[in-house]
Order: sequence, then C-alpha cells, then structure tokens
Amino acid sequence: MELPIRKNTRLKDYDYTQDGIYFITICTKNKEPLFWEIPVGTTIGRPPLSGNGQIIDYAITNIHNFYPSAEVDKYVIMPNHVHMLIRLSANDERTLNKPRIGRIIQHFKGYASKRVGFPIWQTGFYDHVIRDEKDYLSRWKYIDENPLKWQEDELF
Repeated sequence: MELPIRKNTRLKDYDYTQDGIYFITICTKNKEPLFWEIPVGTTIGRPPLSGNGQIIDYAITNIHNFYPSAEVDKYVIMPNHVHMLIRLSANDERTLNKPRIGRIIQHFKGYASKRVGFPIWQTGFYDHVIRDEKDYLSRWKYIDENPLKWQEDELF
C-alpha cells in the first residue's frame, strides 16, 4: 500500500521565528474526543473539560513560561482539537534566540502527551499567519464562537 504524500502546510520562505501572530490548530490522533466530558444527549451549550482537557488548558496557559517570546492571546479547547492565537515578539534580550512556532508547538504537544500519559496528537499542525487586524479579529471571533457550534464542527 502506498502512503499518501504529506502536503507541507507552511509558507515557503517564511521565517517562523519573526515577530507576528499565528493562528494554530492542533487535532487529536484519529480525531478522538479527549478534551470534553460530553454527557449523552447533550445538544446545546459547552460541556466541561475532561481531565485531559484540563491538562491541555494548563499546558496552553504555561507556554509563556517555557517561551518568554510567545504569548497565547486567545485559545479554545474543543472535544478533539485546539485553536490558539500565539503572538511571538522579541520583548527583551532573553528572546534573541527565538524558537520557531513549530518548535513551540512540538514542545507543547510533547509536554501535554507526557502529562496525559499517552500520545494524543496527530502528526503536525495547521497554522495561519495573521496578516492584519481584520484577520486577527476574524480568528478571535472564530475562537469565541467555535464552542457554540461544536456538534457541527467538521473536526468532530
């Protein structure tokens, strides 16, 4: 059986260490719903985070502690994926050797999987480089509204 060729989703010749804002989506392995406690028959509202979801929440809120040049402006944890707006900025001399956004996500995924106790993520992640304020506000709104439409989500 021939394996499919993975499409590179990164922008060609783009420096992913430069200051900017990145909209990141990371999905669970096999789209397993690991992050919410979804009671049978739930059709409206946002269910609470599961124990695994709470671990992911902790990992996201601590990204800045590991990478001072990275700040998570906004995020949402869905049943089987995560969206984040991550801002990279060189705000002091400690950030001269800024990591690529890929390194930050790799570390986040490894840390979270280790805390959960098994590999939870699909290979890779999706990114979108925020181009302007309109783009930023659109992604912010998407993060706000995504939990309200969780049953319609194509990733669920």
